[in-house]
Amino acid sequence: MAVITAEKRRELPDEPGVYLFRDSRGKVIYVGKAKSIRKRVASHFTHPSTRGGQDLVDMIDHVEALVVHTESEALLAEQNFIKQYKPRFNIRLRDDKSYPYIAISLDEDFPRVYFTRERHRRDRAYFGPYSNAKRVRSTLDVLGKVFMFRSCEGSEPGRRSGSPCLDYYIKRCEAPCVGYVSREDYRRGIDGVIDFLSGRYRAIERELDQSMREAAAEQRFEDAARERNRLRAVRSLLERQRVANEAVGTLDAIAVAVQDGEANAQVFQVRDGVLSDRQSFYLDNEAGGGIAEVAEAFILQYYASAMMVPPLLIVQREVGSTEALSEALTARRDGSVEIRAAERGDKRRILELAERNARLALDQEKLRSERRRQQRVESLDGLQQALGLDTIPLRIECFDISTLMGTNTVASMVVFEGGAPKKSDYRRFKIAAPAPDDFAAMEEVLSRRLARWGRQREVSPHDKDYDPSFAALPNVVVIDGGRGQLSAGLRALQGFRERGVVVISLAKRIEEVFIPGRREPLLLAHDTPELQLLQRVRDEAHRFAITHHRVRRDRAMTASILDELPGVGPARKRALLQHFGSPDAILAASSEEIEAVPGISGKLARQVYREIHKTGV
Repeated sequence: MAVITAEKRRELPDEPGVYLFRDSRGKVIYVGKAKSIRKRVASHFTHPSTRGGQDLVDMIDHVEALVVHTESEALLAEQNFIKQYKPRFNIRLRDDKSYPYIAISLDEDFPRVYFTRERHRRDRAYFGPYSNAKRVRSTLDVLGKVFMFRSCEGSEPGRRSGSPCLDYYIKRCEAPCVGYVSREDYRRGIDGVIDFLSGRYRAIERELDQSMREAAAEQRFEDAARERNRLRAVRSLLERQRVANEAVGTLDAIAVAVQDGEANAQVFQVRDGVLSDRQSFYLDNEAGGGIAEVAEAFILQYYASAMMVPPLLIVQREVGSTEALSEALTARRDGSVEIRAAERGDKRRILELAERNARLALDQEKLRSERRRQQRVESLDGLQQALGLDTIPLRIECFDISTLMGTNTVASMVVFEGGAPKKSDYRRFKIAAPAPDDFAAMEEVLSRRLARWGRQREVSPHDKDYDPSFAALPNVVVIDGGRGQLSAGLRALQGFRERGVVVISLAKRIEEVFIPGRREPLLLAHDTPELQLLQRVRDEAHRFAITHHRVRRDRAMTASILDELPGVGPARKRALLQHFGSPDAILAASSEEIEAVPGISGKLARQVYREIHKTGV
């Protein structure tokens, strides 16, 4: 490890900016910002009890610096580097689930409003992320009653029969499919949805109330009744979520709780005095940052992707000075953003509620983590006893083969350490053995695993060719299959077995565990944690293998068929895949279905159809 001497530290710029600490392998382990890079870097070495402690200092090999003009620019640059490198000692949002969004297909003449967990289409408006899928669906139901947008799928409204669906007759859609509503009137309803999801509740209430009164004055009583019902639906939704007086306005209350290297942040989104959503986020805080540091990191990461930055953020008093943070968010919002603590009244009450929820979420996460840890210990103890092992099987590797009619054969290796997946050690293999022969394929991949382990013993851990997954010696190797696959594995892994590695196989039919030297398979009760652990390992290996196989198969099919079609270049190939979803769907499509793809003419569709079916696929 190189030493960052005092002389080298003095060479760093005495200006605001960002610095990156790298370890001996060049990996970024910490990104920091500072008004003075030189002084801030020096503080890590003179006061190692701060940020990351001695563990961070011991791992630093060299430092890189980037000078910027202002502290707010340093904040934004720091977050960009954290997002890019995911350093171990920085505070980072855990991206361990796909949050729900409400999407609006503004690229279509008659846009749809729908639930989604994806957010990648540039021509769509997304609102969220939300914390509760059930609440999102409930909101969509109310919005459908109020604004009567279409529920049919596809870029064009309607169905093949050419008649309105049931939604029209129950006043849930205005039937754009048969021309009962103009594009302009339909879009006004979509604008209302956008206003509602943006938090402009009072304006919507006023518009509905005015429409109701106008209809009543003109003796259009059926229209007035419909507007009244829509107004009641909106008010009912808002009243259930009202947490403060309307005068509170629009704000986000953000509270953070930290404990034992973990942190939770709560965001209470208040729009016109209505709690539009409450969100809970867990953060990795290995270096033990305090409330102020965690809150600043969270706010920057959260609003980097949020659809809306409100004009007011209420934060805890511990956050302290927020000038640079406010300046960074002002640039993101393109309008002033005030960040301050709440001293009294409804704002203070909302923040206290967010604080209590943050502490409660952290306590619950700790209980869940302890329960999961205990379950893993029980499963490993049970497996040790069931297999008669001398030690607890801390590292389990499982191998599976995936093929389809002997093509694109691949193998997977998944690793569980301490009873939990270690995805950084997962590996995939292309199989050269002649297909279809599962036994030969399994023998090949296990032979390669053993050979890689032998080569890694000659490589230094600091060498770029060092692979920690292949360098580790497993306690148990699980093969997906029966007695035949196990026999192939035993031939290939003799070198492992001589070093105490136990090799078994798990057959899926009735979950039989085949053990070398034992005539009858071991049958474990289905409710035992040891069998459930083996099933998780086997199922994960199968998932990992089949995912890789599908990617290779689709790539091969796309290359061999779509690339050879006359008149289909990269743009049209993308359009076909985007429209149908997979090469399989393209091959199964009719000429008329191909013609429905944007950018594909009738003549070209017929030509594509003929060429595809010439191949005999």
